[in-house]
Amino acid sequence: MAVWTLGLNHRTAPIDLRERFAFASERLEQSLQGLRQKFETHKEVTILSTCNRTEIYCAGDQAHIPQTLAWLAETGNTHIDVLASHTYRLEGDASARHAFRVASGLDSMVLGESQILGQLKDAVKLATDTGAMGTTLNQLFQRSFAVAKEVRSTTDIGVHSISMAAACVRLASGIFENIKDTHILFVGAGDMIELCVAHFATKSPRAITIANRSAARAAKLAALHGANCIALADLPKKLHEFDVVISCTASTLPLIGLGAVQSALRARKNRPMFMVDLAVPRDIEPEVKKLNDVYLYTVDDLNDIIQTGQAHRQAAVIDAEVIIDDGVQKFMSWLEHRRHVPLIRELNLQADAWRQTELSKARRQIERGDDLEAVLESLSLGLMKKMLNGPLRELHHAESPHIDTTRDVIRHMFLKAQ
Repeated sequence: MAVWTLGLNHRTAPIDLRERFAFASERLEQSLQGLRQKFETHKEVTILSTCNRTEIYCAGDQAHIPQTLAWLAETGNTHIDVLASHTYRLEGDASARHAFRVASGLDSMVLGESQILGQLKDAVKLATDTGAMGTTLNQLFQRSFAVAKEVRSTTDIGVHSISMAAACVRLASGIFENIKDTHILFVGAGDMIELCVAHFATKSPRAITIANRSAARAAKLAALHGANCIALADLPKKLHEFDVVISCTASTLPLIGLGAVQSALRARKNRPMFMVDLAVPRDIEPEVKKLNDVYLYTVDDLNDIIQTGQAHRQAAVIDAEVIIDDGVQKFMSWLEHRRHVPLIRELNLQADAWRQTELSKARRQIERGDDLEAVLESLSLGLMKKMLNGPLRELHHAESPHIDTTRDVIRHMFLKAQ
């Protein structure tokens, strides 16, 4: 089996391209099945889709990257040449190494962050539940989880990392003299918003409000931090009440439009608003960034801030790469041995056929009343002749240039124990 990966991330593609290929959770199962149904060559498929990356991992008899690229381009309604210029295409050990680096947080915008590991595990579970996961990809990902665990437990890869949530707090502190005087709105209630709420809560803002499609989930998060809740439908008329707005949902369409922000600014008498859009596709219309008195940041805008401390992490990265290289070698060795499975199966079937033939002959001899010792002698002799027939035939018919090689192979296979 061959393994290959097609992907685009925060390093290779801008956000306006990445959001075209962000798979909503409810679309992932259909997409997995669609890709496998369109190409029989894609026997195993897993799709990882986050705010910073979309990656398709595949396994089959041989790599079929052009077909994978064509399918993804069609899915995102993008010309294939445009997509190709922003993607990375990996095979074999390069594909395995990439999966291990992603799981370990070495390929993330926030070096060493742990959220990606959970997202990768979710992607694997979905592929398993939909029947798109097979033995090869399962081995790849289970080994990537083990490597990630070793990297996190034996290196300092995450010690100096600055999370997205911490970066948001740092930016807000540069705009507002005192976070304690601000009203903060969080749109969404997923893992990223939970982190952001926890970070901002430590600054004791005047008020925290949460808006989410699921009122129950919003209420649960609000209860942890003494926050308020509002309905998503009330956003346009209440937006002016907030100094800080941080949004990260799975919506496929913007939740906060240009008109709503313009109205909010008028109501605020042009007091500044700090907005962070951590979603892909984006929750806040990009045109909002052009407004005066609005400081809008996307995940890409946070990149410079979260790279602080990069130099301190380089030693940990070197240690992590050693662990990853070892994991890649072991996976590729396992994959190489998988090539022998069909041959091993054939050998077992052939040996069993010989066994059954000689057993049937022995049973007939016993039924005739033949001497048991003679039957056993005949059984063992028959098996021995069948086992040696192939190598003896090769030895007798080997041509002169190959005779020495034939002898060495036979001696290695049959006489090594002696």
